[in-house]
Amino acid sequence: MDRFEAMSIFVAVTDGGSLAAAARKLGRSPASVTRAVASLEATAGEQLIERSTRRLALSEAGVRHLAAYRRVLGDLAELHAPSPDAAVRGSVVITGPELFGRMRVMPVVESFLAAHREAQVRLLLLNRVVDLVGEGVDVAVRLAHLPDSAMTAVRLGAVRRLTCAAPAYLAEHGSPARPPDLADHRCIGLNDAGTQALWRYREAGTRRRVRSVRVNCRLALNGAGAAIDAAERGLGIVRPLSYQVERQIADGILVALLEPYEPEEIPVHLVFRPRRADGSAVRAFIDHATPLLRRQFKEERP
Repeated sequence: MDRFEAMSIFVAVTDGGSLAAAARKLGRSPASVTRAVASLEATAGEQLIERSTRRLALSEAGVRHLAAYRRVLGDLAELHAPSPDAAVRGSVVITGPELFGRMRVMPVVESFLAAHREAQVRLLLLNRVVDLVGEGVDVAVRLAHLPDSAMTAVRLGAVRRLTCAAPAYLAEHGSPARPPDLADHRCIGLNDAGTQALWRYREAGTRRRVRSVRVNCRLALNGAGAAIDAAERGLGIVRPLSYQVERQIADGILVALLEPYEPEEIPVHLVFRPRRADGSAVRAFIDHATPLLRRQFKEERP
């Protein structure tokens, strides 16, 4: 983590009022935020944050350093800000999950290219974690809880794992009342390893405690799109991500089941290397994509 990144984290800590709030806002782990503050304190040789009170408070040195950090970061932002008349040039390499990329990222890429005629985009839709440095990728969309890393992450929203089936299937076979009832139902697996799968659900009345339910998959596929198509035709119960069936549930083509047992949400982030974001096209894409993708998540959730 470089000095300027640590300064940005320190400013976020003071603005958010706590280390935890800053971690949530930045999409980082609390441990990485704590290390950033400790690194600045080690360099300064004095304590910047008083930790004896329940709410964060700056020491006298912290007040001075905060003012200096704001000036430095403001000057850097102004220095790197493109001229309003300057055209965005260069290429951006972006990656994301295949179906999410088609449904959510591709419209954003199209609007970005329409706004910046001299920019180029290479979009890699892959259902695996991509090594940004090793594979030369500038920006990634990640649907997962992120480990601590040197990457910068901007939270966009969250998705849920849903259990759903077509009305025709439910009319013939009934609806499961609890997750264990799935053992008596025809399930559609999103895996290519076999005909059994483990589906995770919260225990009733708890927020985080989850249990795995083993289901027998009469049909197993390695693609979410094909599995959802099969569920629409009444072949069984499927367990996709919420964004994948938003339209089908709104139109009554699929019905959500076992909603009180849904596990916790899965965060969605835009992840990029801090130094790569200084490039004209990369920075422009991040600034363009972030509000558009965030708006999609706000519109999806009732």
